[in-house]
Amino acid sequence: MQPAQHRTTLTRFLIEERRRYPQASGDFNSLILSVALACKSIAREVAFGALGNMPSAAAGGVNVQGEVQKPMDVLSNEAFLRITEWGGHLAGMASEEMETPYQIPAHYPKGRYLLVFDPLDGSSNIDVNVSVGSIFSVLRAPDGEGAATEQDFLQPGTGQVAAGYAIYGPATMLVLTVGNGVNGFTLDPNLGEFMLTHPDLQVPADTREFAINASNSRFWEAPVKQYVDECMAGRTGPRGEDFNMRWIASMVAEAHRILMRGGVFLYPRDSKDPARPGRLRLLYEANPIAFIMEQAGGRASTGRQPIMAVQPGSLHQRIGVIFGSRNEVERIERYHNTPQAVDLPNPLFNERSLFRVPG
Repeated sequence: MQPAQHRTTLTRFLIEERRRYPQASGDFNSLILSVALACKSIAREVAFGALGNMPSAAAGGVNVQGEVQKPMDVLSNEAFLRITEWGGHLAGMASEEMETPYQIPAHYPKGRYLLVFDPLDGSSNIDVNVSVGSIFSVLRAPDGEGAATEQDFLQPGTGQVAAGYAIYGPATMLVLTVGNGVNGFTLDPNLGEFMLTHPDLQVPADTREFAINASNSRFWEAPVKQYVDECMAGRTGPRGEDFNMRWIASMVAEAHRILMRGGVFLYPRDSKDPARPGRLRLLYEANPIAFIMEQAGGRASTGRQPIMAVQPGSLHQRIGVIFGSRNEVERIERYHNTPQAVDLPNPLFNERSLFRVPG
């Protein structure tokens, strides 16, 4: 194992990146280090689990999404707010757990960036000790001294300055892009520092793994049914090779697996709730993960267009999400762009399914 003193810390990495831009003030670096500190704080609480000083279940309630908040959702949201609000780098913040933008308290200076985040993605997995994470995105704030408005945050993903996630698993990792590739940092528990351990991450262009919640199959659109059917048909089907299906129910964990070894993740638009054109939130889930995937040579799409090209219409807008290995995502896009005469049957999940119990 490489000695810690020979590894690059997150701080050194950011300083060396900044030296490429002599005009930079250093505010951006300080913001990222504050976000990293928030992630360290959350990692500590997650690691202690039931042994920690966890707030009572009554501290949760229901968030703006209509979802029941876990105590760790509330604690994680507070960690992001308290650790980043005072530094003078932010004009405002937006979170999955808050209905409206968070205003920087008047006694703190304001900065030129906006921070959007999902403080604890996959928190339903906390009770069963499965990996969870935090997702964040940094945008430039419009000029002006007024309060941050919802409109200020409604920028397409192409406007992101940085994006990343922390994953709290067997090891805590911070995966970050500042628009110049993707790098992974592992938290050294002895030093309390994120150390560069996975430089220049790349998503393999091809894969034989896909992740989707198959219980929603009856609601899928025809192109998604076609893709999954072909994968499930295996070596004897039109793809001519066997595929493995994965599903963790934590997008951070799914994205991390894909960054490490390839794959494709689908949480597509479906007909389960016609009022929602997707299930995942555009600003603080889909866009940051899309930025990471594209910077790592992968692809991120709604099936119909690149995720980062979508113009947001509201703070908590939902969207269909497909990301991962480039060649598979492009195949799914072709299926969406090919006219369908009739809705495709789904032989894997209907009466004559592969899973039918013999009579």
